[in-house]
Amino acid sequence: MSVLKANCPSCAAPIEFQKGSTIVLVCPYCRSAVARTDRALQDLGKVAEIADSQSPLKLGLKGEFKGNRFELTGRAQLRHEMGGYWDEWYATFSNGWVGWLAEAQGRFYLTFFQPIPTGTHLPSFEQLQIGQAVSEIPGPTQLMVTEKGTATSVAAEGEIPYKLVPNEQSRYADLSGKDNAFGTIDYSIDPPWVFVGNMVSLEEIGLAAARPVTREAQRTTAAAMGCPNCGGPLALVAPDKAERVTCPNCNSLLNVDQGNLSYLHALTPSPTADQFVLQIGQEGVFPGDVRFRIIGRMVRSVNVDGIDYFWHEYLLYNPMIGFRWLVHSDNHWNFVEPVNPAEVEQSGGFAAGSKVTYNGSTFKIFQDAQAVVRYVQGEFYWRVEQGETARAVDYVSAPLMLSQEITAGEMNWSAGVYMTNAEIEKAFGVTDLPKPWSVAPNQPFTGRFYYTWGALPLFLLLVLAIFMLPFTGITNTVLSQQVDLPPMLNATQPQASFSQSFDLKANRNVRITAVAPVNNSWADLDVDLINDQSQEVESVNIPIEYYSGTDSDGAWTEGGQSQDATISSLPSGKYTLRVEGTWQNWQQSMPVTVKVEQGVNRGVNFCCSLVLLLIVPVLGLLRKFSFESKRWSESMFSTSSDDDSE
Repeated sequence: MSVLKANCPSCAAPIEFQKGSTIVLVCPYCRSAVARTDRALQDLGKVAEIADSQSPLKLGLKGEFKGNRFELTGRAQLRHEMGGYWDEWYATFSNGWVGWLAEAQGRFYLTFFQPIPTGTHLPSFEQLQIGQAVSEIPGPTQLMVTEKGTATSVAAEGEIPYKLVPNEQSRYADLSGKDNAFGTIDYSIDPPWVFVGNMVSLEEIGLAAARPVTREAQRTTAAAMGCPNCGGPLALVAPDKAERVTCPNCNSLLNVDQGNLSYLHALTPSPTADQFVLQIGQEGVFPGDVRFRIIGRMVRSVNVDGIDYFWHEYLLYNPMIGFRWLVHSDNHWNFVEPVNPAEVEQSGGFAAGSKVTYNGSTFKIFQDAQAVVRYVQGEFYWRVEQGETARAVDYVSAPLMLSQEITAGEMNWSAGVYMTNAEIEKAFGVTDLPKPWSVAPNQPFTGRFYYTWGALPLFLLLVLAIFMLPFTGITNTVLSQQVDLPPMLNATQPQASFSQSFDLKANRNVRITAVAPVNNSWADLDVDLINDQSQEVESVNIPIEYYSGTDSDGAWTEGGQSQDATISSLPSGKYTLRVEGTWQNWQQSMPVTVKVEQGVNRGVNFCCSLVLLLIVPVLGLLRKFSFESKRWSESMFSTSSDDDSE
């Protein structure tokens, strides 16, 4: 179709279809959706005002994708059946491409129409299951169903390339794949249309400089309204995105519909609602210098073996990034952000020992239970209700926790990273947060002390041992001599003899080895090391015994004919050995061969040092074992309590 100038069939104001692919144009004067046909313009009905938004996007914004320039020429605003709105921006490219840039919860998805091969039939909307792979859609990565639902067209502006009918409902399925692949099946058309692309950042599409703009409100926003139940003032942070609001004055749950508030019901008090430690409106700075504001908080619980376990969740909001969660359980903290479901490899179902893999890490199943919303305060981007449930399955790989939440129409994955009290206090500028108790599912083991004062000295000892290996064979023999002891006068009177003199060097140990020809007998030798100059004596006892024989088990031996003793370093100088002894066959002489060596490598010192240095690492291992035992004792799957890697 060519560019067309005409008058609005509703208000007669001048309108202009600037893009040849445009089917519908929203009249900027009367908000009528005007469709062009081959015969005449058709008034499809009036669309609602675009909800005021802090979106960084706007009509006329120009960007670039894969070297091709594009312009945002239209915008459709759709409402989710469970509450919440998202925007779909119509992008026209200089090369003729037509794309859609979807914006939801601070994330952006750029998709293009994808023809389905001839003869291929997509599963019907009813046949689709959450988590199902849709192999019928060709592409570099397989897409899986992460959400299915019904959308309602509520507002639009600019030019739209399809016949947008105000308040018309359409069924859809959202798909995710690896490497941020994204797709949508539009079931409002028969056969369904498929759009595929990727989740993108504004930087990737040439819109890095885009920032939220302040628009003049064309309607009364919720932010300026009072509670319809009590009339109390409300100050909302994200009135364009809020679907549920609680009144802080009368504790009412309110519905938000394009800025109009309506009373739903009074909130039932929660047993732990008074345990919130952070306030709505507080701002925190997180890693990357990203500032989030708390806009909502809730109490959730699971029931295990008839016991309710509660925790608190804080909804964080940043206009450029979207929503994140801060989870507070047993005074432990987790910063939680969404994860592409297709990037999670799941196996083994939900039984004990089940594992999932994400981003190169393996996570073990920790909990599988129905999570219940018990209490809410503030603003929320979906129609939250007290009592709503979701199947919550948690997987652990400290310091990370991977969580899957499943409802009838949606499956979401999120990743939580453990944060200490000190980190939370620094982020929000607060002090004296309640101390954590027990062990959190993904709390990392703090073993730095054991690594520093245990592993490091142990490592240095091993390095020293390796360094000394080349020198272990440098042993100097300073004396090797046979000393003859004459026969004893009686069985108790020892005999003695002296060796020749020899030299000893300082700062080197001394090993004395004695060899005696005992056979089924013994010899008890006292060896004195005498300094020839100072006459100082260092004495050692060297008992030698050797026995052998046969019995019913065969030949046997005990002991040996050689024994030694070691002395620490002595002053340098000349020394003489005095060998004195008694022996079993005392009537005979006893030839004793003595050898004196210096610089002998002794393993006993190394072993003693090793044992001492092992005390701290062993204590660390014992503490880690206890730590992991406490962690998994809280799990529904305690049989899978093998140690987590750090």
